[in-house]
Amino acid sequence: MQGVYLKFYVQENQRHRGILAYEWLLEEAKKTGIRGGSAFRAIAGFGRHGRMHEQHFFELAGDLFVEVGFALKEEDAQNFLAHLASEELKLFYIKIPVDMGIVGNGS
Repeated sequence: MQGVYLKFYVQENQRHRGILAYEWLLEEAKKTGIRGGSAFRAIAGFGRHGRMHEQHFFELAGDLFVEVGFALKEEDAQNFLAHLASEELKLFYIKIPVDMGIVGNGS
């Protein structure tokens, strides 16, 4: 099946409506009928300002980025993006064409 991989990048400690932004994105996706999504925490990276963010043993959490991703149909991605546009939240996203499916017949 043809679809897209829609991923967002949010700061680990960023909040929206009182909860962590990555948790909020996952909950909103579930409410709008998206059938699955995942959040992945970065170990290092930099954004548009060029400032390096790295995890060090002695530092507190919160300075790194979380990638929140969904594999879905193009129409569902457009609907979700339209839904998010109505929120008071600025999000960077990437949308990549993908082939997706299920392999095997196990339960």
